[in-house]
Amino acid sequence: MISKDIGIDLGTANVLIFIKGKGIVLNEPSIVAIETETKKVVAVGKEANEMLGRTPGKLKAIKPMKDGVIADFEITEIMLNCFIKKIKAKKLFSRPRILICCPTNITPVERNAIKEAAERTGARRVYIEEEPKVAAIGAGMDISKPTANMVLDIGGGTTDIAVLSLGDIVSSASIKIAGNTFDQDIIKYIKETYHLLIGELTAEDIKINFTNIKDPDKKQKLEVRGRNLLTGLPDTIEINQTETKEALKESIDKIIKETTNVLETTPPELSGDIVDKGIILTGGGALLKGLAEVLEEALKVPVLTAESPLTCVVEGTGVLLENRKKLEESTY
Repeated sequence: MISKDIGIDLGTANVLIFIKGKGIVLNEPSIVAIETETKKVVAVGKEANEMLGRTPGKLKAIKPMKDGVIADFEITEIMLNCFIKKIKAKKLFSRPRILICCPTNITPVERNAIKEAAERTGARRVYIEEEPKVAAIGAGMDISKPTANMVLDIGGGTTDIAVLSLGDIVSSASIKIAGNTFDQDIIKYIKETYHLLIGELTAEDIKINFTNIKDPDKKQKLEVRGRNLLTGLPDTIEINQTETKEALKESIDKIIKETTNVLETTPPELSGDIVDKGIILTGGGALLKGLAEVLEEALKVPVLTAESPLTCVVEGTGVLLENRKKLEESTY
């Protein structure tokens, strides 16, 4: 049996796995469906995601990751085990080294929880690296030079902002406002405005396929179905793009404020580099229509979206796994 290295982007919304020499081998939602009485696992990943908001009383769909950290240790371990079995890692590889990414501001206790969950899947050694650093590497930035690279990584549970130079983070911040928050903002707006309750999958669809926060078109309409909170009956309403922009305004403003704070704490020598190079947007949130333009307007700095924002972090683990020296230099 051969030993292989595995890179894992253990995200709040999705888990992506990279195997050295093979590339990205898994990309599935971070969801586990279990039987409530027996705690037996019924489905994991895509299958469990299809059950979200549709499960009968005896089944429960759980998101074990919350705000980029483990909210349910036992379910996270089950989920990791299932995914590793799915890629046949345990059969093909003997005790692989695993590199896992985490937000910049997690506590030592949270970091140890992630590490222990990975070790119990049979890893020979587990490395923990900070998400924005790995995202920058995955986006193709050369962070080893004495010049600034700035990344804004908007995931499912957290937004990580970091300025990197000489291979490490110079200034950074991590806030619990990201893709899942945007979904909840849309749910809240529709609930308060129309007394209509919609599910998470509906809100996510509105965010991805309808919302435009830069140039919303009031004439662009979308039918939304849900449950009328006044009558308790199924109902359909119509929303426009201006409304979805309004729904997300507060969260976008908070991301702008936090990014401004990071820019303000960056040494002036590096600030000039950021003006020249701009900020790179990564993570699923980078795909929100109009976001790059809104950020650029507010921050007065060029904002560019990475070529493949959804996979930057896991691709960065691949680069680190290929470079053993860089991986061994990991501080965690």
